[in-house]
Amino acid sequence: MTQGRVGFVGLGLMGAPMAANLVSAGWRVTGWNRSPAAIRDLERLGGAGAGSVEDLRDEPVIIFMLPDLPFIEEAAAGLLDSWRQEPPAPETLVVVMSSVSPVGVQAFGQAVAEASAGNASVIDAPVSGGTVGAQRGTLAIMAGGTAADFGRARPVLEAMGTSVRLLGGLGAGSLAKACNQLVVGTTTAALAEAAELAERSGLDVEALFEVLSGGLAASRVLEVVGPRLAAKDYTPTGPAKFMLKDLSFVRDSADAAGTAAPMAAAGVGLYAELVAQGLGDQDLAVVRQAIANLSAAGVGQVP
Repeated sequence: MTQGRVGFVGLGLMGAPMAANLVSAGWRVTGWNRSPAAIRDLERLGGAGAGSVEDLRDEPVIIFMLPDLPFIEEAAAGLLDSWRQEPPAPETLVVVMSSVSPVGVQAFGQAVAEASAGNASVIDAPVSGGTVGAQRGTLAIMAGGTAADFGRARPVLEAMGTSVRLLGGLGAGSLAKACNQLVVGTTTAALAEAAELAERSGLDVEALFEVLSGGLAASRVLEVVGPRLAAKDYTPTGPAKFMLKDLSFVRDSADAAGTAAPMAAAGVGLYAELVAQGLGDQDLAVVRQAIANLSAAGVGQVP
């Protein structure tokens, strides 16, 4: 990590400001993105562009910030092929910062280790804080991996977040993020349900949320998402469809641990309905519209 070089794959709503913060912190960032416009934006900030993910093969740390693990596996295929031909330098790090399956990222870690002859290892370090946290560099970062790998990655992670914590072995960060999404997804849904109930009963939603914020119902979710729910502002800060993926990870992890997850199950049903209604590309707050649509259709519950 002493070289100060970082490869960054995925310069979208979250990845672009994260990479920008690395550049601002003095890291030499080389980025790749499917859309070349995002690469040009990074170059204007002082970063560099890569023609392919494989071109990042000699970077000491390579960050992936793509929608899900299958996208990462596809993007990394050429990189791993290159490493099979010629292994990278020892202690090369691959950092998965997307929200992915805790089990799946362990399998990906094994694939990376095998392809690199043991010279590269994976840590999962998903984030919470949304686009605002990404822009401000105040993300909460939940990591899983060995203590040695985390120690080498930590200076990079701290350039993007203010709360950076190792929670266990590979997959632990993704499990922590799944738990985070369980709270965020179900709390947002509960607030959306409360907003619809209040408005249809003649209450002012903004006034209701103001009162709630002064009591036990106060939360960071209410503070951040509440105004969008009240205003019915569904401009994307992150597509709502990803919550279905994340809550499915919660359910799968609960099955593996042998624990009941009734809230996760209910959330999967609601967000599956949201996606089925064609609302998945809008902001998470659009769950209020999904509930309103159910109400208009006379549906009291999601099956």
